[in-house]
Amino acid sequence: MQIAPIPTLSEEINDIRLRTADIVGNRIIPNEKVIYSGGEKSAKLRKDIRKEVKKQGLWAPHLPEEYGGMGNGFLTHAYMNEILAWSPLGNRLFGVIAPNSGNQKILVKYGTEEQKKKWLMPLINQEMESGFSMTEPDSPGSDPRSLKTTAVKDGDEWVINGHKIMTSNGQRADFLVVMCRTEDDDGDSGNANLKMTQIIVPTDSPGLERVRSVPIWGHTGGDHMEIKYKDVRVPLENALGARGSGHQAAQDRLGAGRVYHCMNTIGQMWRAFDIMVRYSTEREVHGGKLETKQFIQGFIADSYIDIQAARLMTIHCAEVMDKEGDSRVDISAIKVFVPEAGSRVVDRAIQMHGWRGVSSDLPLAGMFQGFRTLRLADGPDEVHRILIAKEILKKYHDGLSWDFGV
Repeated sequence: MQIAPIPTLSEEINDIRLRTADIVGNRIIPNEKVIYSGGEKSAKLRKDIRKEVKKQGLWAPHLPEEYGGMGNGFLTHAYMNEILAWSPLGNRLFGVIAPNSGNQKILVKYGTEEQKKKWLMPLINQEMESGFSMTEPDSPGSDPRSLKTTAVKDGDEWVINGHKIMTSNGQRADFLVVMCRTEDDDGDSGNANLKMTQIIVPTDSPGLERVRSVPIWGHTGGDHMEIKYKDVRVPLENALGARGSGHQAAQDRLGAGRVYHCMNTIGQMWRAFDIMVRYSTEREVHGGKLETKQFIQGFIADSYIDIQAARLMTIHCAEVMDKEGDSRVDISAIKVFVPEAGSRVVDRAIQMHGWRGVSSDLPLAGMFQGFRTLRLADGPDEVHRILIAKEILKKYHDGLSWDFGV
């Protein structure tokens, strides 16, 4: 990978990008197969790379400096992440490991000092694993009013009952952040959004059953779990934030997560593009290089357009979020556009490579599956399209027009 300074960026962001690219391009990508193979050599490589990342001051870009992170804003993180995501190992070796990273940010914002000591710091120090348990098999994930898992106060404990699916990192997690419906003591349901509370549940709690690992794209043994909670008891102090703050906490987590997903997608699109263009200059077919065929030239041009449009939309969204502006439309827009654009880019790269494109010899097939899954994760495309339209129409009903410059 060849990364040059961007003239319009600050010296600080350019420095971060270049140092990140040096580690990803020279230490991680050339050693991907060795790292994935496991064993002592893999463990040593991981340890050495993490040590170098920390030495360079590039560890945990999503966390505040007081918790050992870089304290990056969204814009700096966006420019850094498009480099990290060239390798599936990039974020992990730089201390950004989902769902732990999302849970870390929520614990930083909503956690008590005791919760930070007990759960956050071991998570940051990689002494613990965590998961996020919100989606339910019989409830539409896009409608929080339909949430059925309950947490009822009983003395100084919450008693949790419910059924969750697609709980991330469910196999390895030491604790889960569980989204629960917590009614008022009189049972009044009221505003559904104000009845949600996120509660920390240790996975060794009696009554918590790991039912199965949910196969994804035909692959078994993944980390997304179906989990049942039957009279699971945890202390009242395990609630994250005030009672009823769970919906807002989820939006904080998912909103940032959607942006990070898009940043990762752009980095992968970039690598797929690089693989595709290089191959077109090397592969001989029907008396000439692939690069001389107009079909292939169209693939390259259309992919450049998709990547640059996705980058600029995401960078704009990151700028709005850094300024604490109203970013709802921008977040939904990139959440729809970027995975779709990524799917198009990777599909072209797969088509150009033939059988190699769908094999494990290249990272393209895994990228394609990930991008398609992302159109469902953190809210399906249709929900985000509806939100965009509603926000725009509201402006016009108020006698205003839409300002694309904001």
